[in-house]
Amino acid sequence: MTTGIIIGAVVLVVLIAAAALYMTRRGPGSGHLRRRFGPEYERTLARHDGDRAAADKELQERVDRHGHLKQRPLEARRTEEFRAEWAALQERFVDSPAESVREASGLLDRLARERGFPAADSGEQIDALSVHRPRHLQAYRDLRGAALTGQHNGDRPTTDTEDLRARLLEARALFDDLVAGGKEPRHTARGLHDNAERADVPSGDAPSETESGTGTDGDAATGHRGTRRPHLPSGSNR
Repeated sequence: MTTGIIIGAVVLVVLIAAAALYMTRRGPGSGHLRRRFGPEYERTLARHDGDRAAADKELQERVDRHGHLKQRPLEARRTEEFRAEWAALQERFVDSPAESVREASGLLDRLARERGFPAADSGEQIDALSVHRPRHLQAYRDLRGAALTGQHNGDRPTTDTEDLRARLLEARALFDDLVAGGKEPRHTARGLHDNAERADVPSGDAPSETESGTGTDGDAATGHRGTRRPHLPSGSNR
């Protein structure tokens, strides 16, 4: 009986040690990665057909490659230049929606590179942004997809002005975040739509939090407290 107890104790110790080793190698685990990546975690999990281990492995590899990336601050002059460039392409949207979307995609690429992220053509920019700016990354993917593949949204072509306008408006949250230098945008594209509907103005004129007096760091969207955003009109199908 004593021998059986000893053997059982040894087996239990081995199992505990094996479990501890597994958890150590596994890293922070799904909960940590889910909190860090947000919707990007669910997207990655879906790409791996629900295989959580495979999704965790891919996302942890992204963190290992890009987690220590040092983001460079923008000089005040460059900040205003980027804001002016976005405002200009947004104003041109009514006459050239597809061209404005292409310009916005290129502008976000240049802005990300200036902040220290890899270039879009390196194949690493999206992965790096997913580590540091995951919340609005899908909006950037959608914008780039419209710019690079002839405005496609899954199986449905997005050739009408409203679809392109939505792509540009949603990507604006990532632009605001990168140009302001914050960790995450303070508002979502859905919030911009809701604010616009309540104010009965076109969505592109929806005021940011700092414009409405609720922010604390100044106007991250335009650089001028109390100034309305450039107009992004709704349009008929083209």
